[in-house]
Amino acid sequence: MIQAEGIGKGYGACGLFRDLTWHIREGARIGLVGPNGAGKTTLCRILAGLEAADAGVVRRPRACTIGYLAQEVEVGPEGSVLGHVLDGFPEVRRLEEEMAALAPRMAAAADAEGHSRGESAADLTRRYGELQHRYEVLGGYRLETDARAILGGLGFAPDDVQRPLAAFSGGWRMRAALARLLLARPDLLLLDEPTNHLDLEALAWLEGFLAPHPGTIILVSHDRHFLNRMADEIAELELGSFTRYPGTYDDYLEQKAARAELLEATRQQQAKRVAEIQRFIERFRYKATKARQVQSRVKALAKMGRVEAGRAPKRIHFRFPQPPHGGQVVCALRGLHKAYGETVVYAGVDLTLARGDRIALVGPNGAGKSTLLKVLSGVLPFERGERALGHNVSVHYYAQHQLDQLTPARTVLEEIEAAAPDEARERLRGILGAFLFGGDDVEKKVAVLSGGERARLALAKMLVRPANFLCLDEPTNHLDLPAREVLEAALARFEGTIVFISHDRYFMNRLATQVVEVKGGRLRAFPGDYDAYLERASREAAAAAPRGAAAGQAAGEGRNGAGPGPAAGPAPGRRAERRARAEALQARGRALRPLRDRLRAVEAEIQGLEGRLGALGHAMADPALYKDGDRARTAAHEKRTAEARLGALLAEWEDLSHQLSNEQ
Repeated sequence: MIQAEGIGKGYGACGLFRDLTWHIREGARIGLVGPNGAGKTTLCRILAGLEAADAGVVRRPRACTIGYLAQEVEVGPEGSVLGHVLDGFPEVRRLEEEMAALAPRMAAAADAEGHSRGESAADLTRRYGELQHRYEVLGGYRLETDARAILGGLGFAPDDVQRPLAAFSGGWRMRAALARLLLARPDLLLLDEPTNHLDLEALAWLEGFLAPHPGTIILVSHDRHFLNRMADEIAELELGSFTRYPGTYDDYLEQKAARAELLEATRQQQAKRVAEIQRFIERFRYKATKARQVQSRVKALAKMGRVEAGRAPKRIHFRFPQPPHGGQVVCALRGLHKAYGETVVYAGVDLTLARGDRIALVGPNGAGKSTLLKVLSGVLPFERGERALGHNVSVHYYAQHQLDQLTPARTVLEEIEAAAPDEARERLRGILGAFLFGGDDVEKKVAVLSGGERARLALAKMLVRPANFLCLDEPTNHLDLPAREVLEAALARFEGTIVFISHDRYFMNRLATQVVEVKGGRLRAFPGDYDAYLERASREAAAAAPRGAAAGQAAGEGRNGAGPGPAAGPAPGRRAERRARAEALQARGRALRPLRDRLRAVEAEIQGLEGRLGALGHAMADPALYKDGDRARTAAHEKRTAEARLGALLAEWEDLSHQLSNEQ
């Protein structure tokens, strides 16, 4: 589809990559990964034709359409949300305007037919028909419907789509830009961190929308779960080198570790061989009878290509300091009332946090999760109720938008000094160094820092003063995957209390011991991680549906006069009752037979798939498989297909089992 041949790019003395060759196949789902600053965004811009490479060439088919979503979208404030999305189709809008202008002329020509020499009604009608046909071919009639559906999936309420785009925050403008791109359905879709501004519901919707997309998708993402769900190939850009791995992100981690082990084993084996040759040379260097053999080995040593140990990119490294010991109750909200003007968010909710809790706040967009977190941390006032901190409890708040808590005019060093004015500068520099702010980087202004750098600085500030209660709003945003893993490990070892909001499902499952659902101004607690919460919520929804249907049916029968009642006549005799009961049981058995048959078939297929997945797992654990790229890709694709089918079958099995248990 697109061929990049020997491309290179750098800025000043800083080279990002060189001699990069990448043939992107049609229909591929590729996750582009690498540490912050490796050049992922630059590579995407080169592929999209928005930036020129310093060397090499990028070949694109003439008819190929490319859509690119940047990390930071500059969206003009003019017009409505819906208008911005539809503006991506100027030809359709032009046809709409032309047809609208033609309609009154057609009516006027029809009225004047036979009375003047004006425009012919037939000619105008023919022209209108041509425009209408072209409009239909371009999808004009379904375009607005599709646009509204996409905006709804990304979290916009029906009334919001006609509001001015300027009334929305940068995150919502990013969603509008994404909607415009998704509506266009380009042949190549380049998405640079599309998940940063999406909540969990919008993220799940995006996965479902992209799954059947027929074009090629390249994703730059630091969301491990998203990459595992969407990618069938991982392309890694690290330290100027470009490497491709078949399979999901988890497959990539395994393959990369196996390659590193093989490289190290090869290096050690070569080092051993070199040492043997050097010993031979030193031993017989001055012995005439061995001169030819010595010279032969000297030449072999000179020609030998040395296997070098792989350079590891710089990683952040830190641990949260041991927090002070606090009371058993860390924070309690009692009768909390919070409103923004006329909009009431909470009207008398209670929440108690105990020492050691790790609570994930979940719920639909706009439900009040960030509001609750800010109230818990003490940075947001409320109208009524009580917020009580426990004995010896200290709080750190990590804002979703780091500039809310950082001062743009300060330097990096000044920002951390303001958080701990009494600390020695050497210690503060050491903390900054752990977060990759070394040398002159500490003199950079906060205003010019990238999103990842701001996130690292905000985390560094949390280390200078120990706290036993952490309130974290999207702490993994803008962090690359290695940095996220370090943060996950540090929080897992943290002995205090954590309340956090995140759309990173892998992060939530690793950290959360309890999930609090925020919906409709109410709070509901669910023990366990995010997957356990989803499973329980799904069961509750499934259990509620049959009860509602049964209640509706009973009410309908009563209204139709078919149900039992005082006017239904005398009760039948016992024999008639037994006969009626037996007939009812037989009818129910006949009705349930297809469910039982289907359940048996599903169980058999599940058993077969589990066996096949086990065999594939053993095959993919063999490093020899990856010597053949086609075989490795085929195995990875078969594994993903089987896993997806198994997931669907397990959901169907649960639904069938639930139906049978309710009917029996």
